[in-house]
Amino acid sequence: EVQLVESGGGVAQAGGSLRLSCVASGFVFDDYAVGWFRQAPGKEREGVSCISSSDSITYYADSVKGRFTISSDNAKNMLYLQMDSLKPEDTAVYSCAAALGFLPCKVLVGGGADYWGQGTEVTVSS
Repeated sequence: EVQLVESGGGVAQAGGSLRLSCVASGFVFDDYAVGWFRQAPGKEREGVSCISSSDSITYYADSVKGRFTISSDNAKNMLYLQMDSLKPEDTAVYSCAAALGFLPCKVLVGGGADYWGQGTEVTVSS
């Protein structure tokens, strides 16, 4: 059974930091691009960041570039998102996802991920 389970969400003040984690199981983690989405109330889902070892791609949405850092530990099947300089507009449910195939980060960010987690809620207060 494929599972992606996120943790690390919570409440932070503007300017603060949070670190999200995602543990994957049930598929060969090394073969997939992995990344993060977020969805705020009343807004469309946004691809935040993606990392792919198969084509050496690291992607960040413009809205988080310079503030968020994605990383993975393939030995532990773990994905992380370090979120610094948080803003109230970062408030959302954050989900991790995995995609396989040609240009996997482009596929993942475009909403075509093969696997999704349930999400963890992040609230940033002003």
